[in-house]
Amino acid sequence: MEINEITAAVVDALEDIKGEDIVVLDVSHLTSMFDRMVIASADSTRQTKALAHNVQAKLKALGVEDQGIEGLNSGEWVLLDLGSVVVHVMQPAVRQYYNLEELWSAAQAQRTARNAAH
Repeated sequence: MEINEITAAVVDALEDIKGEDIVVLDVSHLTSMFDRMVIASADSTRQTKALAHNVQAKLKALGVEDQGIEGLNSGEWVLLDLGSVVVHVMQPAVRQYYNLEELWSAAQAQRTARNAAH
């Protein structure tokens, strides 16, 4: 599957279980480890786990096997590694604390400034 198809399938799977504030970041120019990061919020540990499992199941049905899943024990933040796409499902307080959107945006701004200086 193409990266855009995988990303769309992830977003659909998150929307199926009422994932909130879904954000897709293109980080292909910032890291060679993965191309897209999808971040979503969940209201409870139960929903966080359900969202991650739904993404995992839907992508597996499409032939995309996950590389690993972390955080299911606590359920406050679950990370699902799909290779070219990494999915973060977090409860709002955890998401606000780590603020991944701003962190990766700051990395982009620094890279742009560094490239402009050369």
